[in-house]
Amino acid sequence: MRFTQRTAILITVAAAWLALVATAATAAPSSVQGTAQAATGCITVTATIAVSTEPFGVAANPKTNTVYVVNNNDGGPGSVSVISGRTNTVVATIPVGGNSAGVAANPKTNTTYVTSDGADNTVSVINGRTNTVTATIPVGAVPFGVAANPKTNTIYVTNSQASTVSVISGRTNTVTATIPVGSGAFGVAANPKTNTTYVATDTVLSVLAPCPR
Repeated sequence: MRFTQRTAILITVAAAWLALVATAATAAPSSVQGTAQAATGCITVTATIAVSTEPFGVAANPKTNTVYVVNNNDGGPGSVSVISGRTNTVVATIPVGGNSAGVAANPKTNTTYVTSDGADNTVSVINGRTNTVTATIPVGAVPFGVAANPKTNTIYVTNSQASTVSVISGRTNTVTATIPVGSGAFGVAANPKTNTTYVATDTVLSVLAPCPR
């Protein structure tokens, strides 16, 4: 019989599984039960919440237990459904710019940011205490993704048609920098611990970090 790399992998997996079974057999019953529960990881739908037309982006503020859902409304004037995580009910609906898509929440400042790529190309700033839009920030062409770094109070917006990222100060609600990235910039995520931001484009992942001093 021909011994291939696939065969070696299967043998390794089988050996690891037998070792796991042997370990479980000698473990205490409570430990085995806990391991089984963790392995199955039962997750079920506990509620279904009606929002507006064509819900798109969603973000959660863990500090206030509030969920924000962006309703694209078929490309018309957008809105944000504010949901209580305690009651699973919509507690407010906030009008925002047209063709809204992305949303990010900053739990430290209780502020939420929503991108709108309609005629205005803006980011709406929502006060989580009053559920009102407190500022509208112009950004690049066709903004889509948005991420907030709560540690630096900085917001990053991907402008998909402009192939740029708008860097926004959460303190002043102004664009402090515009960074060129690859074409078709859509997804964005911020790591507050390393102060690094990641942007997904059509072909590559761009890594944004502070310039060395």
